[in-house]
Amino acid sequence: MKKTVCICGAGTMGRGIALAAASRGIDTVLYDLNVDMTDNARLNIERELKLAFEKKRISETEKENIFQRIQFTSTVTDCKSPLIIEAIAEKTSVKSTLFKELAVFNSGETVYATNTSSLSVTEIAEQTPFPERIIGLHFFNPANRMKLVEIIQTKYTTEQLLKQTTDFALMLGKTPVVCRDAPGFIVNHVARPFYLESLRLAEEGIADMNQIDRLLESAGFKMGPFHLMDLIGNDINYTVSESLYGALGKPARLKPSAPQEENVKLGLLGIKSGSGFFQYHKPPAE
Repeated sequence: MKKTVCICGAGTMGRGIALAAASRGIDTVLYDLNVDMTDNARLNIERELKLAFEKKRISETEKENIFQRIQFTSTVTDCKSPLIIEAIAEKTSVKSTLFKELAVFNSGETVYATNTSSLSVTEIAEQTPFPERIIGLHFFNPANRMKLVEIIQTKYTTEQLLKQTTDFALMLGKTPVVCRDAPGFIVNHVARPFYLESLRLAEEGIADMNQIDRLLESAGFKMGPFHLMDLIGNDINYTVSESLYGALGKPARLKPSAPQEENVKLGLLGIKSGSGFFQYHKPPAE
């Protein structure tokens, strides 16, 4: 696979994937229909690179080279690449519609990867005329730092596509883990009790959010569940819980949290909104 990639969606995840690719010498197109999103992505990536330089993780030359490898655009026809990764709204029809739109002006061999954290990759693939070229490539936030990447294969996935996608993940310096398309894949399936039981403990007054976070951090977790949900975004985290709950037949143990749902309705999404389970004085631009 050529060293070029296109990322659709310039939010937190999209710009993190773009930065991860550009940092590995890959020419990257970062697209978002919303011009404000691409402008904010540019500012956030500049800030991230400046911080890396100040901490002596990269040189001045590396900082400039990485930034220059990223093309920020709001023109969809700029999205031409052997590999296109979408990191847009968590709706099956929206993702498949984007892939079909991109296919009009891309090669018949272009690979389309979805970064979905909860939707069926098979269903996304089946809503296009080319399901054999669609695969799941699930990064974790922050995408430019987190090593793990889930590669989700469907019944349409060929060995060649699986190898191409795995090679790309390795090119980014990631640790790829291949799994079949199933509710929650691996990580989000395993992680639901971590979030949901913590939410229940707080809701029942057994312990407060700070206590739960401190306890789990002392047990070896790098971040407690409430700070982590605020980092991920309560809207995203709640959507994953809802999706997994429905897909597995609505077991009581996986019932989504009512207080978290209320937070989402109130716009208390976490760091990106400036307020979630905790308060954040300077939310990054989105």
